[in-house]
Amino acid sequence: MHLRTWNELPEWMRNEEVRKYHEILKRKRFTLMLKRFFDVVMSLFLLILLSWLFLILSIWIKADSKGSVFYRQERITQYGKRFRIYKFRTMVSDADKIGALVTTANDARITKVGSKIRKCRLDEIPQLINVLKGEMSFVGTRPEVEKYVREYSDEMKATLLLPAGVTSFASIRFKDEDSLIAEYSQALGIDEAYIKKVLPKKMALNLEYIRQISFWNDVKICIKTVL
Repeated sequence: MHLRTWNELPEWMRNEEVRKYHEILKRKRFTLMLKRFFDVVMSLFLLILLSWLFLILSIWIKADSKGSVFYRQERITQYGKRFRIYKFRTMVSDADKIGALVTTANDARITKVGSKIRKCRLDEIPQLINVLKGEMSFVGTRPEVEKYVREYSDEMKATLLLPAGVTSFASIRFKDEDSLIAEYSQALGIDEAYIKKVLPKKMALNLEYIRQISFWNDVKICIKTVL
């Protein structure tokens, strides 16, 4: 996993808050190399191992509702690069055009099959493709849409020094994020509830991850995610 030099970073990322995290990662180059090696080997292995599950879920999704099997949305990853994330579709077609960019508990756009596979996070499995391509890592900050990245504080921008992740301590801690957003949105709009109430708490954990980054921490997070 390549870490750019300070002067190679996008200008909008070069601030003193980000510099502190960049210095930490400069001392962890071997960890970053090991992290990428793990990503490539495990994503390829799991894509082969779970190919039967891809087929079953694809048939189930197509039989349940109209639309494509996969949901692809533009997200932001390392250094502010745009990429299209792979997920199994769990909502009605064009859900982004008829509601918020985040979901809440009991969201009417979620399909019957979607509600079932979301509970087990099976909709996230296609992100193995993103990991293999290098757009994501197994562990890292969950990728946001550009709208929310524009709301990042100077310190939050440090999370973009690394590729976006499939899972993280924040993902585990906020596994019931939909319910939290629904609760906060009673007083605020859905977007405002996410930006002001949920995002700062998640990002605090993501920044702590960078401060404590190690290969064994990644292994622990992957195990906790499965459990």
